[in-house]
Parts: sequence; C-alpha cells; structure tokens
Amino acid sequence: MSFPKILIAGVALAMAAPAAAEVVAATPAGFKLARSVTVKATPAEAYAALGRIGQWWNGEHSYSGNAANMRLDPRAGGCFCEALPGGGSIEHGRVIYAEPGKLLRFTGGLGPLQADAITGTLTWSIEAKSGATQITQSYVAGGYTPGGLESLAPIVDQVLGEQLDRLKAYLDK
Repeated sequence: MSFPKILIAGVALAMAAPAAAEVVAATPAGFKLARSVTVKATPAEAYAALGRIGQWWNGEHSYSGNAANMRLDPRAGGCFCEALPGGGSIEHGRVIYAEPGKLLRFTGGLGPLQADAITGTLTWSIEAKSGATQITQSYVAGGYTPGGLESLAPIVDQVLGEQLDRLKAYLDK
C-alpha cells in the first residue's frame, strides 16, 4: 500500500475511533504527541525489542508493505531503514541518542512527512516501575506543509499509538 493510501486510511481510522495516543500540542508549524504503556518485560528486554522493529511494527505503515523489511540499529548513527523491492531503500530516521535499557531517540520525518520537509524526533523512554516497565513514546514534528501540520497530528497520533500498542503486545506475549 502506498503512503498516500495509508494517509487516507489513517484519516478514516482517526475519524472512526478514538486516538490511541495523545496529541499534547498542535499548531500549523508542528505538533507533539506522547503516550505511555506498561509492559511485563524488563527495561533491557524492552530496549532490545525496539531493535527488532520489523517483528512488531505494522507493515501497512511501511513503504514495502512488509514490516520484516524494516530494521532499527539502536546506536547513535544507527538507521531506522526499510528495504524496498528491486533493491531500493528508505531511511525513516537516524538514531541520535541510545542508552540501552533507558532511552532510544531518532530524528526523521516519518512516512509522508518526509516529502514536505517535515522532520520529527521520536523518543522511547524506558523506566522500571513496580516490577514492570513503563515505555513512554513521544514524537515532536515541525516544518512546512501546505495547510499546516495541525490537521496531521491526529493521523500521526493514531499510527504511532498503534505501533506502541503492537510493541506492548509483542513484549507481553
């Protein structure tokens, strides 16, 4: 499925169901999303799972349509990349902060945001809490797109909220 189709599907889903994450702020110039989940895994296991992104990310939110083509190298300078059919590839983001068991952060415009020179910073903070682990996901995006970014916030919110739910399900199985 192409990203324009995914964007349309995302709009429909955002209108049909409550947002899975929280839009903290949204303006024409940018937005901030945040959400937390608690998982049964240890902080080290949660961090390691982030590096296995192709096992829990929804392939419908990829360019190739197959999450197994996605990889995330969880170290500074590491790539959140995807292999495309025919030998192509795409860089979704570049890791800028990696602290095993505690925090992983990358910068990049996800999906269709790249085409309009919108960049974002996605952070996963990991913290031990009462025998479980809390993962907090935040995404801050800014840049230019015709019509502004305000209307895109709930769509990106829904997509990233779904991914965090999938990570939780992957870790809790």
